[in-house]
Amino acid sequence: MATITSAGIGSGLDINSIVTQLLAIERQPLVALERQETQLTTKLSEFGRMQGMVSAMRDKASALSSSTLWNRTSGASADAAVSITTAAGAAVGAYAVQVQQLAAVQTVSSRRFNDADPAVFGPGTLTIEIGAYTGTPTVAGFTAKAGAAAVTVTLGAEDDTLAEVRDKINAANAGVTATVINDANGARLAIRSKDSGAENGFRITATETADDGVAANGLSALAFDARAASPMTFNQRAANALATINGINVESASNTLADVPDGVTLKLVKTTTAPVEVTVAADSAAVKTAVEDFVKSYNELANFIRVQTSFNEASQTGGAMQGDSLVLGIQRQMRAVLNDPSSASSAFGRLSDVGLSLQRDGTLAINASALDNGLANLGELQKLFATNGASNADSGFMRRFKELGDVLLGPEGAFDTRKDSLQARIDRNEERQDQMEARLASTERRLRAQYTALDRNMGQLNGLSSAVSQQLQALSNFYDARNNS
Repeated sequence: MATITSAGIGSGLDINSIVTQLLAIERQPLVALERQETQLTTKLSEFGRMQGMVSAMRDKASALSSSTLWNRTSGASADAAVSITTAAGAAVGAYAVQVQQLAAVQTVSSRRFNDADPAVFGPGTLTIEIGAYTGTPTVAGFTAKAGAAAVTVTLGAEDDTLAEVRDKINAANAGVTATVINDANGARLAIRSKDSGAENGFRITATETADDGVAANGLSALAFDARAASPMTFNQRAANALATINGINVESASNTLADVPDGVTLKLVKTTTAPVEVTVAADSAAVKTAVEDFVKSYNELANFIRVQTSFNEASQTGGAMQGDSLVLGIQRQMRAVLNDPSSASSAFGRLSDVGLSLQRDGTLAINASALDNGLANLGELQKLFATNGASNADSGFMRRFKELGDVLLGPEGAFDTRKDSLQARIDRNEERQDQMEARLASTERRLRAQYTALDRNMGQLNGLSSAVSQQLQALSNFYDARNNS
């Protein structure tokens, strides 16, 4: 039968408690390593956050030093009859736009059909040709559109409703669209050009497989040619937009005039009786937004550094980066960029000249009126921000911040170097923890073996002591009995 043992039974000692307390003492170096690993991991995480903030600040500075921003323009119109959008690099100026005619699509419609009419739209074909009608006001001719071939729509005996004819026309991709218009008096087929412009008119030739000779019946009812009487009603003629820009006649197949002038798109909404003033100006609002975005990203980074390097008197704890030379060095570099004047602009020498001033807590504040004054002189403001000079002294402030960010964030930059260093320390720490865990496990086995042996030996000694005591007691009892007899 196996022997049942329990630590401490033989000696009466609390061996588990003794071993646990001894191991707690032995674990103190491991606890210190675990605490150090937590600190290193926190610091690595915070460096990652800071790297993201530096990247955001670099990107905002890059936007302010890019020609893309400074070439942006905005348009304004004095009348909703003409809307304007501009592209980068559009010439700044003013234009007088008068609209004589809007571009239009050709529209025709059939007679009304109702339930009492015989359903006799097929079989046969509809041939649709795209082109321009000539002659004003009386149509005299038709010129096919260059590159547009006539399209023949074939209808079978089963295509005997307006809806089926509509679907066949739309599926043919013939440059027109068909719809069915319903009202209280019946249904009509309406056909219109897909695109506006005089060259996008159309004519329809109907051919019935069995022609009854009545133009108002069958597919003949859907024929159209503006040069002569047709079963379809001519609702609207295809037309080009006609306008004048600064007195110069312009014509367009659509109501959107692109790059007339360069970089400017005008959308004609309605005709006008007098010229509409439209203007193109540099987009100072976009620059202002970009400045505000940069200040926001700069302040997020500045506040982060301030908190992470500070000491809390109440809790007697320091930030994760307190005393870190790299972080403090970045803080000094940021302030140096701000404090070193620039000769890039003849009107402004410091950021404070255009409303950006450094505060006591390390953040930037914006003076709105001073910034507006700077925005009123965009050419010099661009120089102050974006000039790529031969030296730091004659470079723009945002160019400096961009270059600082590039250096810090580069493959061999401060952040990658520090993060690699921290990760290496974490890896070494974990290796030491693994080694110490192994030593502690060995120490625990040794202590338990020693105290188990001690317990066993003390148990044997206690048993021997008890046996000796019993023998002595028996001997004493023997002598006492003998003397009494």
